[in-house]
Amino acid sequence: MADPFVYRLRVRYAECDPQGVVFNAQYLAFVDHALTELWRELFGGYSVMVERGFDVVVAEAHMRFRASARFDEELDIAVTVAALGTTSMTLRNEITRAVDGSPIAEAELRYVWVKRASGEKAPIPEWARDGLAPRLPTG
Repeated sequence: MADPFVYRLRVRYAECDPQGVVFNAQYLAFVDHALTELWRELFGGYSVMVERGFDVVVAEAHMRFRASARFDEELDIAVTVAALGTTSMTLRNEITRAVDGSPIAEAELRYVWVKRASGEKAPIPEWARDGLAPRLPTG
């Protein structure tokens, strides 16, 4: 299997409820941060995709919560490319505590590639497919 891309973040106070626990909707934002950093590593940044006339939009999101994260904890988000279709890609995200690797949440998102100008579905461009392919599972 290909090595995942790992992004580390520290939970900020504004991402928590009054008890200091990360509010559940924040996990999707965490996954989005990781996607932004994956794009930076693979393509030089999100703006490169936009400048080439493309964007990705979320078509499906599935979350599984396993434990609570709290204010000021460091979390690792491991991103793997689960599938590349014609116009969509599926990314798996495993969120763990940085200190001990204990599981916090799992997320699987399916993104659809679109043309920026029209918002219409578009085939994944070859430059993107080439960049994402090394992150696909092998075997």
